[in-house]
Amino acid sequence: MSTGSPAGTFLYDDDCGFCKRMVAVARDRLGARTAFAAWQDTDLAALGLTPEQTSEAAWVVHADGRRLRGGDAVAEVLLHSRPALRPLGRLLRLPLLRSANRAAYGWVAAHRHRLPGGTASCALPRG
Repeated sequence: MSTGSPAGTFLYDDDCGFCKRMVAVARDRLGARTAFAAWQDTDLAALGLTPEQTSEAAWVVHADGRRLRGGDAVAEVLLHSRPALRPLGRLLRLPLLRSANRAAYGWVAAHRHRLPGGTASCALPRG
C-alpha cells in the first residue's frame, strides 16, 4: 500500500459490507481523492498500527506518518472530496463538532452490523 496520495490512504474493514458500501460512496459519489485499502491487505506494522486498532475504527494514514482515527478519518476524507463537501470536513475538525463527530462515529462503528449492508461478520470483536 502506498500512502503517497496527498489525501492519504483510508484503511477500512474488508469483512464489513457496510464499510465497503461507505467506501464506494466516498470514492464514487463524493469524489474523494483519498486512496482506499482494506486493512486486511495492508502491512499494518509498517504503519505503526495493529489489527485490533484497525478492526475497531477506520484510519487515514499519510506518507508523513500522520494517522487519523474514526470520525477524524472521515473528516479528512471529506476535506479531500468534492469542493462542496470540504467545508463540512473543516467543521467536523472544530473542537465541539469534533467531539460530536467522534461520538457519532463510535455509535456507527458499534452498530455497523445492523446498518444497511452490514452483516454479522462486521460486528466488532468483543474483548
